Amino acid sequence: MASNSDTAASEKIPITPLLKQLAYFRTEGRATADQIAAAFALIFKDQLSPVQVASFLVLLHMSERDWDPEVIVRCAEQMRLAALQTDRDALRAIAKERGRPEGSYQGGFCDIVGTGGDNHSTFNISTTASIITSSLLILSKHGNRAQTSKSGSADVLEAIAPSPPKIHNVFASNLPQVYRKTNYAFLFAPNFHPGMKYAAPMRRELGVRTIFNLLGPLANPIEDVLEARVVGVAQTGLGPIFAEALRLAGAKKALVVCGEEELDEISCAGPTNCWRVVERNGIVGIEQFKISPNDFGLPIHALTSVCPGRLPNENAKILMDLLANRRDRDDPIQHFVQMNAAALFVISGICDADTSNMGPGDDGKVIKDVGPGGLRWKEGLRRARWAIESGEALKSLQGFINVTQDLEQST
Repeated sequence: MASNSDTAASEKIPITPLLKQLAYFRTEGRATADQIAAAFALIFKDQLSPVQVASFLVLLHMSERDWDPEVIVRCAEQMRLAALQTDRDALRAIAKERGRPEGSYQGGFCDIVGTGGDNHSTFNISTTASIITSSLLILSKHGNRAQTSKSGSADVLEAIAPSPPKIHNVFASNLPQVYRKTNYAFLFAPNFHPGMKYAAPMRRELGVRTIFNLLGPLANPIEDVLEARVVGVAQTGLGPIFAEALRLAGAKKALVVCGEEELDEISCAGPTNCWRVVERNGIVGIEQFKISPNDFGLPIHALTSVCPGRLPNENAKILMDLLANRRDRDDPIQHFVQMNAAALFVISGICDADTSNMGPGDDGKVIKDVGPGGLRWKEGLRRARWAIESGEALKSLQGFINVTQDLEQST
């Protein structure tokens, strides 16, 4: 016999009035962001019927409310509240112990992530960039298996040979334990968002993009302790919307990027549109500009040279070759990855420092030239190159691999 708690957990709550507001907003009245978020929260408790979940997701998209910054923020908040929680005080204490404040970087947690869905099938840029930047920053890379490509962030990490990280061993409960030993952690979304399983069947059957495809960058389980992040969006129109959503969510250091090819990365093929969330004199605002490869001191490469569209094991080999410094310094994928890693270094504030003592191999010659947005893009690239050529990026990944394997042996 089912317990009372089991029965309560599966009791369905109808949201028909809200669905009518979304479908017929001209006559039924416009639903508020809080109303939408309240209904969204029911998904993670399995309290909406499959038909109403599917209808809700489709109507959010058809009414374009899934592009409303306030709706995005409120729904992401509900997604995080439904996630398994990590001890924030422990994380803050670890950041004070492990963090290396430099420039205006305070030593906090950072993330680099894209919404996906750009249909370009590029290499796993943000995943590789997250590892590179963990040489100097504390990285919280939140990700999942492929949704719109052949190789998602979780897929490529699990395909690393001969000894991949055991990402399924990292949970909210042991995340502080991971960070006590390494600057890098991959937060595998299913381990932190168990309520997502109730939406998964409907998402698969719908086969179209929904608000869930936009929430990933704002659903990092430790969002409230992130200091800086770079977010890639696959449509230019989403750029200012996402920047505003980040501002409303409390972000003070963020860069939203969209390559002019509708690419959710900083493009190696030409200009990239940027929206920077930044605090000045106590006021958080949004500044817009464009950057190009030459702002990093790099040449342009056609997207075809960095879009192998390969399977996880092939991309994992490229990733390891990059981190082990086995690819040519002028390799297109090398440049593509380094630009995106450089951007996170820049936005974190670490490139604001006028001195440099990264470690062995650092000549200490800070590149103080500024480019678009008044930022030191070439200094960011110098640090990204150092992370690879010094071996520190590979060392950081190996530290994460070791921790996750130790966790498996202790269970």
